[in-house]
Amino acid sequence: MRELRRPVRRALVVGHVVVSVGWLGLTLCLLVLGIAGATTDSAATAEAAYRAMKIFGDWLIAPLALTTFVSGLVLSLGTPWGLARYRWVYAKFWLTLVAGVASLLAFRATIDEAAAEVAVGRAVPDPAGLVAPPSVSLGLYLFMTAISVLKPWGPTRRGRAALAARRTKTTRVAGRASVTVGR
Repeated sequence: MRELRRPVRRALVVGHVVVSVGWLGLTLCLLVLGIAGATTDSAATAEAAYRAMKIFGDWLIAPLALTTFVSGLVLSLGTPWGLARYRWVYAKFWLTLVAGVASLLAFRATIDEAAAEVAVGRAVPDPAGLVAPPSVSLGLYLFMTAISVLKPWGPTRRGRAALAARRTKTTRVAGRASVTVGR
């Protein structure tokens, strides 16, 4: 994929940040609702919390997770950061993929089961199962946010090779010192 033009890249970065922060915010809301449902003595409050989790899970998890993943993938492929050139980008890719799959397949099923239980008047058998996943996800998203800002690790082997290839593309300019051609 060729490098994205500046206006497109900027718009995509803004969109990626918005949906990523939305996914993080959704996870925080799910955590609060899970804690409320697990700790309340009121059956009505627990029912409301679990039903609200189902609404958020049905309507928001999939679009936010998928849009975050796709926009991040397009950004990585359309910028000099690349997908496998820097360790922090590579880590974010895999962590986002794992978090998205876990959210879509495992956590949504747990939310659906809890909502079905409270709909028929039964207590949720394992309320911790609705607190642990968003707790882990929240920590994961905060970690990914931190590495996006700090960019802590250097290039991968592939990234070092690409940087070396870019540096070797030099040309002589009118018999003077060499100038690097590229970015």
